[in-house]
Amino acid sequence: MSVQDDQRENQMVDRFNLDVPEDRKRSDIDAYLTVDGHEVAFELKSATSRGVSTVRDLGANHFAKWKNMHWIFGFYNRDGTRLLHSYYASPEDMAAWISSKEEYVRPDVELAEHAMRGISADSVIRLLGEKEFYTKEEAKWVMKNQWTAARYAEQADLTAGNEIRYSLNRMTALMQERCNYVMSRGATLNNPHIPLKYIEKLPQITNEPAMNLRRLVRDYLEKASSTDDATA
Repeated sequence: MSVQDDQRENQMVDRFNLDVPEDRKRSDIDAYLTVDGHEVAFELKSATSRGVSTVRDLGANHFAKWKNMHWIFGFYNRDGTRLLHSYYASPEDMAAWISSKEEYVRPDVELAEHAMRGISADSVIRLLGEKEFYTKEEAKWVMKNQWTAARYAEQADLTAGNEIRYSLNRMTALMQERCNYVMSRGATLNNPHIPLKYIEKLPQITNEPAMNLRRLVRDYLEKASSTDDATA
């Protein structure tokens, strides 16, 4: 995130009186709001142009995360120094846009999963040779920096003293995971924009932002609760 984007996000947090996770730099949540005992997670987006950028490599992890997120879109003046107005989006409001992007990449996701299932013990033997066991160094050669040191130890199914070892079956599973990771990175969209015409249909917030945001969130939660009760 650029310094200017970070400054805008901080301004939006202050304007709407939101809470920020302690591990904000690493967290998947920009901010959250507690309403009537419900902790509501927010995605914060700002823009000065026609449309809002999202993320690089938009894929399955983002789709899963965003389906339960609430959003605030802040629109700034041309030089990005003054917040003009904002829009609030509930998970229901964003569902159509998220689903359209998820559907767009679905063929690539299916191809990645199919390729992963094609990895077998023969694949390991062709790459590393047929051995009684495989070493941590060989596992790291396959997995690269995808795993932490602790994960390499957890995944080992053979040991000899302090030496970490992997069976052929376990190394096959490692190679399948790596294949899925590599293939899935291609099953993404590069920073798709949310068009202004989509955002302009959302409730706009201009005055008393903190109070009006809470009202909108409360209305959504009450509606969602009523729907759940009706279908129970």
